[in-house]
Amino acid sequence: MNPAPELAPQLKQLRLSGIFDSLEARNRQAIEAKLAYTDFLALLITDEVARREQKKFSTRLRRAQFRTTKTLDQFDFERLPQLNRALVHDLATGRYLQEKAPVLIVGPCGTGKSHLAQALGHCAVRQGVDVVFTTCASLTQSLSAARATGSYERKLAMLARVPLLIIDDFGLKPLRAPADEDLHDLIAERYEQAATIVTSNLDFPEWDQAFPGNRLLASASLDRLRHNAYCLVLDGQSYRAPKQLGPTTSPAPQKTSKSASA
Repeated sequence: MNPAPELAPQLKQLRLSGIFDSLEARNRQAIEAKLAYTDFLALLITDEVARREQKKFSTRLRRAQFRTTKTLDQFDFERLPQLNRALVHDLATGRYLQEKAPVLIVGPCGTGKSHLAQALGHCAVRQGVDVVFTTCASLTQSLSAARATGSYERKLAMLARVPLLIIDDFGLKPLRAPADEDLHDLIAERYEQAATIVTSNLDFPEWDQAFPGNRLLASASLDRLRHNAYCLVLDGQSYRAPKQLGPTTSPAPQKTSKSASA
């Protein structure tokens, strides 16, 4: 007997789609295995919880706005033998999120900084943490646009509350006023209140170059970013390097017959 026709309206009204979707299969399983009523109910509740968790995960993943689906399993550690692999896996557990500590990732172009940052963000999403991924340029542009529409304070407060903010390509372009002040304000608001991941092509001593017009602002911003930060240095060849063409072989010279050479 299929109980779905009788229960369908009530389950939909209660928004228990997970139970509705698996009810027929679970009912058949319960009959065949002669499950107790409580065991049958436990299966249905487990299905509903799994559906809701998957829905939350999908929503968080969409809101994170990752460029691509980059996970830690896809990261090529063998290409970067000097990378502190133990630290990377420790960060993947999310301990830095509870510590509200920054994670700073530096290295040349194409070494996997963005991949690693997004992979850590993906781990955080799986742990139920809200994440926002953005480039430094897009971040400052969005704050500038918010100022133009009179919503700067609301935008700043929203970004300050995000449990994990990932800022990609810091220092790729110099920060001019008021972008340098906007970034400083955001870093100051998040300081010891939420975790931030920052990637950059610049070495750590060069980060003040991102604030060419205000050394004092640079010092105040970077001092907060570096305090209790976990640092990862990616040093290796770019994975974007063009593929090398295989060796070309010239055609073998044709032999000249004696009759032709005579």
